Amino acid sequence: MYGFAGTLLDINLTTRTVGRAKLTDDQVKSLGGIGISTRVVAEYVPADADALSPANVLCFAVGAFAGTHIPAACRTEVSAKSPATGLFGTANSGAYWGSELKFAGYDGVIIRGRAEQPVYILIRDSEVAIVPADELKGKDSWETIKTIRKEWADQEIQVAAIGPAGENLCRFASIQNGPYDAWGRTGLGAVMGSKNLKAIAVRGSGAVRVADKQKLLTAERRCREAIYNSPFFASFARFGTMLATVPYYEFGALPGRNFQQGQVDNWLETRSRKLVPQYSKRGIACISCPIACAHWVEIREGPYRGLELKDMEVTPLIGFGAGCDIENIPAIAKLTEMCQRYGVDMVSAAGTIAFALELFEKGLITVADIGFPLAWGDTEAVLALLAMIARREGFGNLLAEGTMRAGEAIHGASRYAMHIKGLEIPMADPRGRWSTWTFGNLTNIRGGDHLRCRNPVENLRFNAGPVEYRYEKFGLGAELLANLDMPPNVKSEIFSGDQDVDIPRMAKWAEDLITVFNSVGLCIRPPVLQAIGPSVIAQLFTALTGVEKTAAEIMAAGERTWNLQKLFNLKCGESGDRSVYPDRFYQEVLQRSPSARKLERSKVQAMLEEYYAARGWSKLGIPTESKLKELGLAVKE
Repeated sequence: MYGFAGTLLDINLTTRTVGRAKLTDDQVKSLGGIGISTRVVAEYVPADADALSPANVLCFAVGAFAGTHIPAACRTEVSAKSPATGLFGTANSGAYWGSELKFAGYDGVIIRGRAEQPVYILIRDSEVAIVPADELKGKDSWETIKTIRKEWADQEIQVAAIGPAGENLCRFASIQNGPYDAWGRTGLGAVMGSKNLKAIAVRGSGAVRVADKQKLLTAERRCREAIYNSPFFASFARFGTMLATVPYYEFGALPGRNFQQGQVDNWLETRSRKLVPQYSKRGIACISCPIACAHWVEIREGPYRGLELKDMEVTPLIGFGAGCDIENIPAIAKLTEMCQRYGVDMVSAAGTIAFALELFEKGLITVADIGFPLAWGDTEAVLALLAMIARREGFGNLLAEGTMRAGEAIHGASRYAMHIKGLEIPMADPRGRWSTWTFGNLTNIRGGDHLRCRNPVENLRFNAGPVEYRYEKFGLGAELLANLDMPPNVKSEIFSGDQDVDIPRMAKWAEDLITVFNSVGLCIRPPVLQAIGPSVIAQLFTALTGVEKTAAEIMAAGERTWNLQKLFNLKCGESGDRSVYPDRFYQEVLQRSPSARKLERSKVQAMLEEYYAARGWSKLGIPTESKLKELGLAVKE
């Protein structure tokens, strides 16, 4: 088989058996990655299964492009039923693990059952072993990776591991991808922990077979040039995701102090992209990436002197820096390190701790509950809470359940729990910036999240659109719009007037496109997402695999996968009334923000219905029989 390795590992930890399954035609048709993992979860996980029971199935699936020289092709998807939401849980990560699995000869790993004692899985080409891991129990992820590499005398072995948070079934535990990357969202580290699976270590010596090398080289060259020529490339290569720290402050859209205020004191001087040269002298890239958007951070003074790690990623910086009002980069770097070591999702960790800080501020919890006082900006208190959550100690045992469940358990606390469908909201307050990105928190299959829906040509120079709720400004020029890799009929539906962007229609397109990216294994950083579209991906896929694909077929594959995930959610009990922002967004005016507004429920609901119509779903957000037939999916009985 070309492009794909052609084989999935199927490992049952209960019976300690290792099987191998050939990729099916449907799995190849799904393009790999999340296309494969979605089908595995939909087929094998019962709707009524407890996410932390042996009945849940965890699937790692590598993007079809991973292991090649295609720019920014490095991503792997992990999926299962989520312990945080009870719905479809999935997370994406880059670095080197996925490519190494492909080199070993596999497109994915299916994990079933539960081991009686702690184990890890070792994969070295055709050698696959379930190894006792008693000596790893309780170790953090960094120590686990170091120990496994030492045991096998191989510093290049790639390790997916959980830390104490996963072992202790924290509902927002991550799976760490090497020391510094992670499959973060939806609590899949807890699924690994529930299976007594500490790690999966991978080493491969093979290579990816290519159907047409010359055509692939030509398509790769076109792809690389498009990325280099993107108007977002130079600034993103310099500042990475830290670029967003200035406009979101200026818009007044930060999640300041648990979404109470859109701006916090001294933000630009202490936590913005202006600090990048002070703390980082070089970028860090995932395999095959030409951008190197991550930063290698070195702390040279203060209480965290000597700390070095891959950091200054906007998500933890805004989560802890604005959400918890931690006022300096070194402190946020320390919090990032501990999240990586404990193995917790940084978005949910920051959101849960910000929730606790506000509860203390409001008097709903006290020193008697926690053991020490809490205050905005108190790094040591936040570090202590983080440790308690990872170990499920004291009040941390409740916080490890996430804000939705903790809010329900504490009288009067639910209104301060900033989540959608049980998943804590990251990054931006929609009262401060209404856009495709913030609207996508509502439509996201995962719940409150920002990485499955993003306008590929988002313009952060503008905020308010010409028609409230319906449009956002484009303003990047006719040439960029003309060159945007999008079918003309779709382009005419999404862009109107003086090139304004229709938010509900763009949300549908962006979700399908990002699902394609997560299937083939491409990164969704702005220079890539803007530069590469379905026609380029079709050329790459056809040249790599020898399976002819058109741009329309590529997008249909993404749409099919998104609808399968939605069907799984509906099967698990999701209803339309769960697609809502927290009450705070509708009831409270955002403080310290130029917009100074609250959202209107009726207008938000109207945009949801426009989005559902664009998807071919009912007004309640249920895929219609005609849409399912169009996509070749089984019609619900």
